[in-house]
Amino acid sequence: MNKSDPITSMFDKDEVIVQRRLRPKDAATLILVRRDNNVVRVLMGQRHGNMAFMAGKYVFPGGRMDLCDLRLTAASELRSTEALKLGPRGRGLAHAAIRETFEETGILVGRRAAVAPHTRAPSWARFFAQGVVPDLSQLHFIGRAITPPNRTRRFDARFFMADASAIAHERARESNELLTPCWVTLGEARDLDLPSITRRMLDEVEARASGEHGRPIPFFRFHHGKAQVDFL
Repeated sequence: MNKSDPITSMFDKDEVIVQRRLRPKDAATLILVRRDNNVVRVLMGQRHGNMAFMAGKYVFPGGRMDLCDLRLTAASELRSTEALKLGPRGRGLAHAAIRETFEETGILVGRRAAVAPHTRAPSWARFFAQGVVPDLSQLHFIGRAITPPNRTRRFDARFFMADASAIAHERARESNELLTPCWVTLGEARDLDLPSITRRMLDEVEARASGEHGRPIPFFRFHHGKAQVDFL
């Protein structure tokens, strides 16, 4: 990994500071990309104003990884390059990104299948009831960020990107965490109230949608009290 200059601006400073240092929880985000007459759009939604973390901000669907995501038998595997960079929890993180997108937007990323993996998790059971299984091979790992210390919530978030062609089905969403998810152009997205890291991920999406597929993966974090970005 190559270290660059610290970039404190990549982390929001308006979160409530707490004295107890929290250990970051594994989380995953899915950035769905659609092209309308060569215009790139991404799926985003606004978080409720009463949320404890990033209230009122526009974000991509995502959330914490659950044990059920780790235990779920994969219907398809991540690409080898993605799996290597993500490490042993990669499959669980990719499952989490797909599950959270389903819960928050009603969109099922995957493929049609007659047989579904076994699960006792209610969310995945409802997912499989639509005749769809997740297709991890459609996900591309494009970024990682760890919430700075002394925040009310801390996450070790991995950002995935997938083309809208990976959408197998849409149904009513299960969560109201995101207000009215919608497809917006990159320009429209940048005019919204965004977390700093979301704005940075839009730059990654734009570059990759323009053909820069071999870009290194940025990893935003604090190290020895200083903000920095490494590349995976």
